Amino acid sequence: MHRLDRISRHINTQVERSLFVLGVLMIGVVAAQVFFRYVLNHSLFWSEELARYILVWLTFLGATAAYRRGAHPRIDLFAARLGSRGARALRVGAHLVAMAFCGVLVIYGAQFAYFVRLQISPALQIPKWTVLLVLPFSGLVMCLHAAAAIASELKESAS
Repeated sequence: MHRLDRISRHINTQVERSLFVLGVLMIGVVAAQVFFRYVLNHSLFWSEELARYILVWLTFLGATAAYRRGAHPRIDLFAARLGSRGARALRVGAHLVAMAFCGVLVIYGAQFAYFVRLQISPALQIPKWTVLLVLPFSGLVMCLHAAAAIASELKESAS
């Protein structure tokens, strides 16, 4: 295992731990909202906003973990017909395309987070850039995972 793969694996472990914590937190927030609204007849004004922001973080961080695990859907029909070298080249090409899209996510996500830097969320009173910081962060993490996958593919082809 090369160094880039170790870093990618370590970051993915931390992301998956964060996903667990965020998932448990979201369950707690939604359960509290249901309890307060239907049992105590008193709605928590901040719970829907917090649950929405947690869902955004869960979505983007979950995409990075899925990318690392190779869980995104793919079509293997073409790779099977190309042979081992062609399939490897196709996988490297797919990772390069993914890196390009993730680079766009990093650049425009950072620009968007900067654009809303002065806005405050209505219920939680937190800066909105903290919520949108997940865009460039997840893009960077996916670029790292893609680079590690490319390095693994090239290492396999060399041996």
